[in-house]
Formats: sequence, C-alpha cells, structure tokens
Amino acid sequence: MPKPEQKENAMKYKLAYTGLILLIYIIGKCIPLYGIDLSDRTYQAISAEEVLIQAISGDAYRTSVFTLGIFPFMISSILVQVAFAFRNLFSKSRVSPKAMSHAMVRVTLAIAVMQAFAQLPQLKFAVPEGELPYAKAIVMVEMITGVMVILWLSNRNGKYGVGGRMIVGLINILERITSTIANHSIESLAIPIAISLAVMVVTLVMENAELRINVQRVSIHNVYADKNYMAIKLNPVGVMPVMFSTAVFLLPRLLVSLLGYIFPQSAALAWWQENMALTRPAGIAVYIACEYLLTIGFALLMLSPKDLTEQFQKSGDSIKNLHAGRDTKRYLRKVMWSISLVSATIMGVCILVPLLLQLEGNIDSTLTMLPSSVMMMSSFWCTIYRELVSIHKYNACHPLF
Repeated sequence: MPKPEQKENAMKYKLAYTGLILLIYIIGKCIPLYGIDLSDRTYQAISAEEVLIQAISGDAYRTSVFTLGIFPFMISSILVQVAFAFRNLFSKSRVSPKAMSHAMVRVTLAIAVMQAFAQLPQLKFAVPEGELPYAKAIVMVEMITGVMVILWLSNRNGKYGVGGRMIVGLINILERITSTIANHSIESLAIPIAISLAVMVVTLVMENAELRINVQRVSIHNVYADKNYMAIKLNPVGVMPVMFSTAVFLLPRLLVSLLGYIFPQSAALAWWQENMALTRPAGIAVYIACEYLLTIGFALLMLSPKDLTEQFQKSGDSIKNLHAGRDTKRYLRKVMWSISLVSATIMGVCILVPLLLQLEGNIDSTLTMLPSSVMMMSSFWCTIYRELVSIHKYNACHPLF
C-alpha cells in the first residue's frame, strides 16, 4: 500500500514533467535551421491563413528546427483514426493501440517530408551558391527531425504530464494571442476582443453543459435507481475540430502549393492558390465546411452509437423506454447527430463572424483568428483544470490501513 507522502508527489511530478517538455520545445524553437538568413526577423502584417500556420507551427518566422510544428501530427492522427474507423466497420477484430501508434508515426513522417519539401522554396539561405544544395538537404533533415521530436514530446506528455498530447498546441496559441495583441492598437482590438469575450463565454457554457439520458442500471436496486443517466456534453468533442479544421484546411493549400511548384504554368492551380485563402469567400466556405465535417465526424467516431449500444447489451443496462439493440442505436445516432450539428453551428458562427467582418473591412485580417484562438485556449484550460482537479482528489484520498 503506497504511503500518503508518495501520493502527494503525483501533482508535482506531472506538472514538473510538463514543464520540462515545454522547456525543451521552447529551446527547440530558438535553434535556427542551418544556413538560414536570420537578418529579417521583424513582425510584419500577415494574412489570416498565415496566422493559422503560425498557430500550428509556433514559429512566427519559420526559421527554427521546429518550424513545421504539429501540423503533420494533427493530419496523421485524423487520417489514421478515419482509416481504422472504416476498417472496424468491416472487421470484428480491433486494432491495438500499438499498431495505431506505429501507423501514426509512419503517416506523420510522410506528411513531414511533403511539408518540408513544399516549404523549402520559401526559405532564404545565407550560404554560398555552391553550398546551397547541401544546405537545403540539411534543412530538410532538420525540419523532419523536428517534427518527430515534437511527436515524441507530445506522446510523452500525454502519458506522464498534464494537458495531453496537444499541450504544445496550447503554447502556440497562447504565443499567437499575446503577439497579436501586442502588435495592434487598442482601437483596432476593440471589436475582436469583444467578439473573443463572447466566444469565451459560449465556449465555457458548451464545455460544462451536458445532455442527460436516463438509463436503467441492472446492478442498482435502491433509491438511486431512478437517478442514473448517461451524460453527453453539449460540445461532445470539445473544440478539437476547430484546431484540426485548421490543419485540414491547410492540407489542400499544401497540395496546391506542391502542384503549383511542379506545374507553374497551370491556370487552374493558380486560381486555387489565389482563392484558397481566408480573405476570399471560397476559402472561408471551405474552412467552415471542414469545421462542420470534423465536428460531426469526431462526435460519431469517438462516441459511436454502435459501440455504446454494444456496451448496453453486454452490461444488461438500457435507456428508459427503449428496447435494446436497433432502437437504442437509432436513438443514440439521432442524438449524436443533433448535438454535433448544434455544436458545429455554434462554433461555426463564432468563427464565421470575424471572417465576414474582415471581408467588409471592419477588422484587420491578422485579427480574424483571435476569437478562434481564444475559443481553443478556453477549452484547453477547462480540460487541464478538470485533470488537475482529478489528480488533487486522488492525492486527497488516504489509505484505509
């Protein structure tokens, strides 16, 4: 039986481990790529999609070994989860977490190579012409290695730290919020901050509100038998779709950039490169569509009506006034579709309002992502707070003997 003194160290250990992970990440962002010209590292007005890229990469100047950031990791996690979800539809055998982890590493590596190749022409080198090919090869290796290091740090923090695997994303978002506010006047920040405060309130309500479905538990035969329920958050998968929609939106931009680099004379590719931007109606429509698809998809994937129905059948429990099996699955599917659609609409409106104001010229394009950043940061802090409360309650428990 562990001693109380040993249990009291759980909170300190996890916080210290997360602090060490973040320290390594911050140091990595200060290590420049080999042969890169660092003379022009001043803040400049950038577009909304550049803000998205910087929020994912965490490197405002894209000159460090961590310049690719968490983009490959985010895209690979989506692709792997979707691929295995389709596999589970046609196979009864389940994939082990180890197999999924290996698949995610391979897909992350492939996306990192593709992204590094696409970003290489945008870098300015300060080496002699004869050394340029070698410098580019070294930079490619550095950027890919940086992605794999970030993936390792994220996995280690998810296992031993606080905040899960997306703690690096939280730091990037916090950095972008502070730098954005610091480089704009009070007058230009008035409308974005007002929208951000409203978004923060909406996010906190959605994170803490829940739908309660009455459930009959076969193992409970006392006064609490009528007080059992299955709780589903109003925002079933949090704001994760908002962050992942950023990566999904940037993926076709990356592909178009690659194809445009290969086929520079293509007029169709040039049109897509011009219009796949958050300063154009077409780009905004694609971005909102990504948010809708990911919100509904993640909700149905992580809270699968099929899996929940099977759990009810195995345990003998049931939803009140519903037959087990097909009726339960239909009801849960309807509930998940309704909740995820409401969640996607609310978050979509919070994202769409500043983008439309930007099109009308009411706010600067660099401030359109401020409400989205505040939304993600508020959700992350809610999750971290719940995790810390759980650890604190665990430490407060004393052994019986």
